[in-house]
Amino acid sequence: MSTESLERLAAERVDHRFKGLPPDADGLTVGELAAQRRNLFTGGFATPVLALSAERLEHNLRLMETYAERHGLAFAPHGKTSMAPQLFQRQIERGAWGITLAVPHQVRVARAFGIQRVFLANEVVDASALRWISAQLDADPDFRLVCYVDSVRGVELMDAALAGAGRPVDVVVELAAGDGARTGVRTEAECAAVADAVARTRTLRLVGVAGYEGEVPQATPERVHAWLRRLVALAVGFDKEGRFGQADEIVVSAGGSAWFDAVADVFAEIPELSRPVLKLLRSGAYVSHDDGHYRRLTPFNRVPEEGALEPAFRLWAQVVSRPSAEQAFVNAGKRDAAHDLDLPVAQVVRRDGTERPATGVTVTALSDQHAWLRTEPGADLEVGDWVGLGLSHPCTSFDKWQLIPLAQADGTVVDYIRTFF
Repeated sequence: MSTESLERLAAERVDHRFKGLPPDADGLTVGELAAQRRNLFTGGFATPVLALSAERLEHNLRLMETYAERHGLAFAPHGKTSMAPQLFQRQIERGAWGITLAVPHQVRVARAFGIQRVFLANEVVDASALRWISAQLDADPDFRLVCYVDSVRGVELMDAALAGAGRPVDVVVELAAGDGARTGVRTEAECAAVADAVARTRTLRLVGVAGYEGEVPQATPERVHAWLRRLVALAVGFDKEGRFGQADEIVVSAGGSAWFDAVADVFAEIPELSRPVLKLLRSGAYVSHDDGHYRRLTPFNRVPEEGALEPAFRLWAQVVSRPSAEQAFVNAGKRDAAHDLDLPVAQVVRRDGTERPATGVTVTALSDQHAWLRTEPGADLEVGDWVGLGLSHPCTSFDKWQLIPLAQADGTVVDYIRTFF
């Protein structure tokens, strides 16, 4: 990571671009505001405001570092979850091999902050993007990028765009998770055809195989394990056929945030191959976890003895209308809260410095700038109260906020996390 680039984030001025921050902080640098260690609840922050728990973030980073080490996995967490270089840095400090990304723009962000290893989990056929990637590789011998290929046509387009490149682009054949799944090559025979196409180029170098088990149709532990064994068998077969002859190591990669326990199980079975094997896990949502989708799906529910992730996000909104005993509205809506998988969950209410459970309060709908709350008889909720909302799906929580306070349990804000979507 580039220390200079991260320091530039601290030098950025606070202004109207960053919602939820104290209006009287306008003109301060982010570093100056962080040094004031203001309190989220008494320091002038305006609702709605999204906060990230400092303690829970650190817990999640430490837990996944330990998990990967325990299972002999290299870890390239998916950066598209947060698109936050400060978090990329902390992930790398916690032992990550590099950062996974999904599209070339995200790679540009990573490179701007000095990320030296990128796993690009997509086939790239855009000629201008490929030429930029090639220029990055040629300019920096220490930069490594691994990219998907999933079609002969894609390989041909990549080869044409990379003509004259000084260094080949490392690629892995993406095996589809099944018929009707997302991207990837559907059959082993087609995988071989794609590998053959790579071998005919001078601009690409085949270094492994990869895929995403989260797309296995009607996923069960048995189905996911079976697909992962297909992926491993593909790598073993390619190696026996001498297809990795130019590679220094063989990359075998999978692992979203719902089935990384299955990945650990099956990757432990990978036999000795002709070259060292980089067993690369790519889970990303763990960094903040959540109070909905991933709370239900996390593999730690199946292996509780390995630990538990903690939801680190809380969206604070304020009651702005209480039109009846059964209804209330807070000033956060679709513009502020992830809502693609689940509605937010009312967790706590703050009034006069005291926090209590949001008993009898349920979010039933979102408008652009309001959450609709149903209040049961006896629910104690007044205009002006702060309501802390738990969110579902980290990927669509981070992308609604450009500068996110990192707050300790007592509300002290110790840093601000900058996102780039």
